[in-house]
Amino acid sequence: MNLPRPKAILFDWDNTLADTWPTIHNALERTFIEMGHQPWSFEETKMRVHRSMRDAFPEIFGDKWQEAGEKYLMHFTNSHLENLTPLEGAEEVLKHLLDTDIYVSLVSNKTGENLRKEVSHIGWQRYFVKVVGAKDAEEDKPSPKPVIMALEGSGINLNRDVWFVGDSITDMECAYNCGCIPIFYGDQDLSSERFANHQPEMHFKDHNEMIEILKKFR
Repeated sequence: MNLPRPKAILFDWDNTLADTWPTIHNALERTFIEMGHQPWSFEETKMRVHRSMRDAFPEIFGDKWQEAGEKYLMHFTNSHLENLTPLEGAEEVLKHLLDTDIYVSLVSNKTGENLRKEVSHIGWQRYFVKVVGAKDAEEDKPSPKPVIMALEGSGINLNRDVWFVGDSITDMECAYNCGCIPIFYGDQDLSSERFANHQPEMHFKDHNEMIEILKKFR
């Protein structure tokens, strides 16, 4: 599929640029047990985790969601930096974009404070104009509000000049809500019902595929 050269590319973080599933799953597992809930399997975690804590936890833990959130963040922050692993080829993509005039920022449903710590920990601050996480904007993905924040001051309109790259249904919903181009990263089955109304316009299974496409836009 031929897509227009983007003026901006907005990336999700978790499991789009960095492998964070083990840390997320372990923190959730401990939180579920402490809150008296049956823990999810690793595969269930990968399927179910895509919204921010303030959107997802009330549905799981009811009026105790803030207590659960504190427990989760405690477990998560105890190990997230030491276990953080960039995905293969991700930095090559970002280095390539750094040599272009394409505006690049992060929009994640990870709490903004932890997101910026992770970006700093692996020395990737220079690749992003802005790093926007959960609670930074009034609402989180799939709302357009964090995307608007990420583009603020760039002079770039929220339209098909912008690619949104992510690995979850929430990322695709966010792209649709913003009117920008949805790009899916990863190996999920996009023929499943959950993606029926939010199909991506391009699907990269790894970063090597993505950089080959980006090289055509030099």
